[in-house]
This record gives sequence, C-alpha cells and structure tokens, in this order.
Amino acid sequence: MDARETALRQAYGHAVRWLASLSDRGVPARASVEEIVRALSAELPDGPSAPVDVVDLLATACEPGLTAFPSGRFYGFVVGGTEPAALAADWLVSAWDQNCVMRAASPAYAAVEEVAGAWLLNFLGLPGNSAVGFTTGATMANFTCLAAGRDAVLRRTGWNVARDGLTGGPGVRVLAGEDRHMAVDLALRYLGLGRPELVRADGQGRIDPEALRHALAAGGPAPTIVVLQAGDIHSGAFDPFAAAIRAAREADAWVHIDGAFGLWAAASPAYAHLTAGCADADSWATDAHKTLNVPYDCGLAVVRDPLAVRAAMGLRGDYLIQDEQGDPIDKVPELSRRGRAFTVWAALRALGRSGVADLVERLCRHASAFATGIAEIDGATVLNEVVFTQVCAEFGSDERTERVLTRLLDDGTAWISGSTWRGRRVMRISVSNWSTTDDDVARTLDAIRRASAGA
Repeated sequence: MDARETALRQAYGHAVRWLASLSDRGVPARASVEEIVRALSAELPDGPSAPVDVVDLLATACEPGLTAFPSGRFYGFVVGGTEPAALAADWLVSAWDQNCVMRAASPAYAAVEEVAGAWLLNFLGLPGNSAVGFTTGATMANFTCLAAGRDAVLRRTGWNVARDGLTGGPGVRVLAGEDRHMAVDLALRYLGLGRPELVRADGQGRIDPEALRHALAAGGPAPTIVVLQAGDIHSGAFDPFAAAIRAAREADAWVHIDGAFGLWAAASPAYAHLTAGCADADSWATDAHKTLNVPYDCGLAVVRDPLAVRAAMGLRGDYLIQDEQGDPIDKVPELSRRGRAFTVWAALRALGRSGVADLVERLCRHASAFATGIAEIDGATVLNEVVFTQVCAEFGSDERTERVLTRLLDDGTAWISGSTWRGRRVMRISVSNWSTTDDDVARTLDAIRRASAGA
C-alpha cells in the first residue's frame, strides 16, 4: 500500500500542477515526438523501477509534449474538457477497477448506469423506455445504433443476421445527407454496409426532406436506414427532423440520428427547438465527452427498442452470471470496458438540470461572440449561420486563410484548426469546453486579429 499511495500522491501533484497551468500556458505542445521519446528512454530496463519514479518520469518527460486540450482556449475539435466532478469520478473509476459488464458482477456500476441512463433520456427528451449503452465514443455509438437498425430492417424481411450473416441476404439501403460526419461512413464500413447513398443538403449542411423522399422512392422497396444529424461539424446546423422522419417513415425506414455534440441542444430551453421532431427517430448517438464535458471514452448509444439493440449486441456465455432483466453487456460491443456511467452520473448530478442548460447556452454564447468579433476584422467573413457552437470563417482567399491559421498556431494563445468546407479553406472554431470564459474568447479574438494583420 505504501508504494501505491506514494505513486498516487505523486500523480496527484503532477495533475494539479498541469491543471493550474492551463490558464496561462500556450495551447500547442512545445516538444516533438522525437524529443519525448528521448526523454522517456526507448530502452526497457532489465529490472523493476519504483512506481513513484515511473510516475515522475512519465509526467516530466511528457509535459512539454502535451497539448492543452482542457484549456478554455482550445477550439480545434469538438472535444470538450472535463468537468470537475466527472474528473474526480474518473479517478475513482480507475481505483475501483470494476468489471462493468454484468449486474451480478458490479451492482454499483449497474445501478449507476441505470440512473444515469434514465437522466440522459430525460435531459435529451428521448423516449423513456429506450436502452442506453455506454461506448468508447460517438463512432462506436453510431456503430451500435446502426447495428441494431441493420438487424431490425433485415429481420422484417425474415433474414436473421445473427444466425446467417449478411452473405446471401437482402441488400440494405442506407441514405444520409451529403454533409454527414465521416464517423457514420466508418461505422457503416464496420457493419459491412458500405458507403451511404448521399442526399442533397442545403448550404448549411441540412438534409433536404423532399430530396430524401424522392431518393427513397427511386430505390424501390428494400430494407432501409436513414441517417440524420444533430449538429453539422462545420456549421452546427441541424437537419429538419420532423419532415425528414416523415419521409423516412413512408419508406418503412429505420431512422438514426448522429448527434455527437448537437443532441445536447435538447437540454436547453433556448436551443431545444433545434431538435424538434428528433425524438421520433429509432436511435440516437452522442458523445458525453463533447458537450457534457466528461473524460474521454464515453459515447452514448440510445435505441428506442431495447430488444433491437439486445438482439444485435447481446451474447451468452456459460461462465457469465447474466440477469434476466438484461445487463450492460447487452447494449454495447465490448466485454471489457471502463465504468463510463460513473463519470456521466457525476457530471449530471453536479450540474443538475439548470446547470446542463447553462453549459449549453454558455457555449453557444461564446460561439456567437466569436462570430461577431471575427466579422469585424478586415477581410474576414463568417460563412455559416451560427445556430449552435460552430463558427466557420475565411479571410479573403484560401492562401490568406491558411496563413492566418499558421500564424495563430505559432502565436500559441489558442488552438484553432483549419478545414475545407464547401470548397473553401476555412478557420473552424468549435466551442466545447465548460471552462471557456469571456476572457478566453477576448484573448483568442485578439490573437486572431494579430494573425490576420500579419497575413
């Protein structure tokens, strides 16, 4: 116990110093991969090392190569930070070291997953009897939901995927908006369904319901899945769910919604209108690490019909102690996994209903402030309708936009990455971190002005 406690105390000290540095440190990493490899020493020692020394070496060698993702001035990807209660809960997850697959194995985890799942359905306005599975992230949440959908639409034709696989069975059509996220394509590839048929979207990435209706009719009757999205990765736009789902229902399609970060709009009275009609779908995927700000490794797969996801994901083993009510193992792909529900429960319990709404609204307010500030910079244009947490801007030409992005990263005040949207090079700002303040936004806008002036 002495060695373990000493190592934990050493890790705690390094963690606290790291977190305390975030308000002042530059966001990009200061060291290269090669420099960190040298600091760690690539040669494995012949004998053991004291745990406290191992922790100290890891922390000191890696610190210069850490990107300040938890900083309030990181806007490069939709990754969020870690809310304090969720961070502390995650430390307990590692210490408790629970096997979280069965109710009998860890009643504590099963209970927390049950409570957190019910809270999530309530926060997000989704059907209360839906199954909620905790996955590695949004990609595997999409995979889980689409697996349930694939098996369900094939089952309607009399084909049993679990028994017979896909070979020789009816083909499954999958339709998605042309601006869907690449994680959807990846999940479909894993499921053996290939690329989706693309449906026209408007200038903000919202699927055209009439184009969807025509595409469904043109393909004729077939097992069909329609994928919609809550929150375009560039514009933040939401598909028109009510109209699109009506069109899908006419074709007896399974409707899945990829809401990696945008599904959380439902938790705010000010932004819930963006998700109107969303609850009429069959499945929903989101990522608690994004807008909710829990640690990494926490996607959420929600399926309206618990039997559908259980048929796709569940398994039986003679050595498993399984419960007739169902187990966590029945709702996600992995057998071994972390106790992800502990951190989600902690975040929701700490924030409460009003706190989650305030978090969503604060992120959106910061995004609007970015849009207003950038629009006032000479030569800069905000290209999207800023309806949620995403801002896309350009600076007169692709070449100048790239120079602004390069200068901004060299400055180090903030991390904002570039992208290509609608054929143009853009600065893409994703406001996702609970700790971002008005001062962080002001400092970042000053850095963007400096970068623009010199480009």
